[in-house]
Amino acid sequence: MTAETPAPAAAPDRPAPLLVGAGITALEGAALAGWGVYDLVAGLLGDSAALGRSEAGGLVLLLMGLLPLLAGRALLRGRRWGRSPAVLTNSICLPVAYYMGQTGGVMVGAAVAVAVLGLAGIVALLNPKVTALLYRPEA
Repeated sequence: MTAETPAPAAAPDRPAPLLVGAGITALEGAALAGWGVYDLVAGLLGDSAALGRSEAGGLVLLLMGLLPLLAGRALLRGRRWGRSPAVLTNSICLPVAYYMGQTGGVMVGAAVAVAVLGLAGIVALLNPKVTALLYRPEA
């Protein structure tokens, strides 16, 4: 670097709760997007009578998975806008887990995992360290 070139700004220290919350949110987004891709492919390869339903549902799931992925990325970059969609995504996990658990069988275990991930994401993203980082006064 020359004397005229400014030094790159140091990345802010990201607290562990932010990394956990962003990771959980990105995982949920990837799961939704993956399910959407599966529905799209299954619709193309499966029953032609259900093609329209599968394609429409797959596209909706793919788009629904995109927002949590973008929110997780924004949180890792320290952008405060990412916290609201991330908390919303994690909050939606709780009623989903409840209704999964109502079916019984193996789904109870999956419901517990979804509920734990949702609660962990909410707690991590509402941590005071995360709030301090995202809502610090601009220099």
